[in-house]
Amino acid sequence: MTFETIAAKLADYKGIDVATITMDSTFEDLALDSLDVADLVMQIEDEMGISIELDPEVKDMKALVAKIDEAKA
Repeated sequence: MTFETIAAKLADYKGIDVATITMDSTFEDLALDSLDVADLVMQIEDEMGISIELDPEVKDMKALVAKIDEAKA
């Protein structure tokens, strides 16, 4: 469920087709720079009422979803 929510938000944010986003999509594949990622994470934090610690290892959807799930637990 987390992936689908984040993929939909990302697709809306970047104006891309949600079907092009997979768990293996890297931020580079999705044309996301560090500011895009930070903005997206802040939106997710606000909507979900969580705090996400991003580190340089978070470079793809799989890692981002894992961080979100970790923060929700």
